[in-house]
Amino acid sequence: MSAAREPFPDGPTTAIVTVSYNSGDVLPGFLASTEAAGAAPGPVIVVDNDSSDAPTLRGITEAAGAVFVELGENRGYGAAVNHAVRTLPTSVRWVLVSNPDVVLKPGSLDALLRTGESARDIGAVGPLILEPDGSVYPSARAVPSLRTGIGHALFANIWPDNPWSRRYHRDGDHSQRRDAGWLSGACLLIRRDVFDGLGGFDERFFMYFEDVDLGWRIGSSGLRNVFEPAAAVMHTGAHSTQAHSSRMRRAHHASAYRFLARKYPGPWLMPLRAVLRIGLALRARMH
Repeated sequence: MSAAREPFPDGPTTAIVTVSYNSGDVLPGFLASTEAAGAAPGPVIVVDNDSSDAPTLRGITEAAGAVFVELGENRGYGAAVNHAVRTLPTSVRWVLVSNPDVVLKPGSLDALLRTGESARDIGAVGPLILEPDGSVYPSARAVPSLRTGIGHALFANIWPDNPWSRRYHRDGDHSQRRDAGWLSGACLLIRRDVFDGLGGFDERFFMYFEDVDLGWRIGSSGLRNVFEPAAAVMHTGAHSTQAHSSRMRRAHHASAYRFLARKYPGPWLMPLRAVLRIGLALRARMH
């Protein structure tokens, strides 16, 4: 890599934030990719959620000229990102939030920025996310509904091709720029004033659905979530959750319920929320 960047250069307008959790196998690749992602990527912050290999991660981070922040506890993905964003200079207008198991393609940050700056009503921009085998990761979807959530929870295991699950998994056209209900938090460029104005990620989501919730709130505020395939990144895999798949599956279903219960809070919907809760609990055990 080139010479180390200053942690907080004067007047940066962009910044990059990632969250580490035992990420020593993937963090070097991510940090190396930030150099060519944009002409002026700005400060790079690595927030650590109480990794067992934190000293190693600090060494990797600081050798790359980035800033390492130890939280001393695992606060969850959204809370860690919020903490990092609060440390950024006020000059920063755009924040790229990314998993550490992502490799940014050259010019990807600049491509996202061009789209973000093209219209004032754009609150967030997401890239084309590719898997190592070249397939497309579903990263720009419609916001799930209560009906879709119930159908998917009840029938996904016994009728995989049911219409509710198809609707839930549907991603859309990957070849054209388009609006989406939400963009994957695996890699997401967010307008700083929008992020601050919405209070950042909802920290009640320890992991999963914090990106769905943020996209929904961006859309509800009258702003747009835009998918930009001209910017591409590589997602190498959910390294930090592979060893805890059962626990992570339960967390995913709990977050799905929390989001839909928040989106549909009316007392008249209580019976449907009860069906959703039961269906998700059953699916978490059966999956």
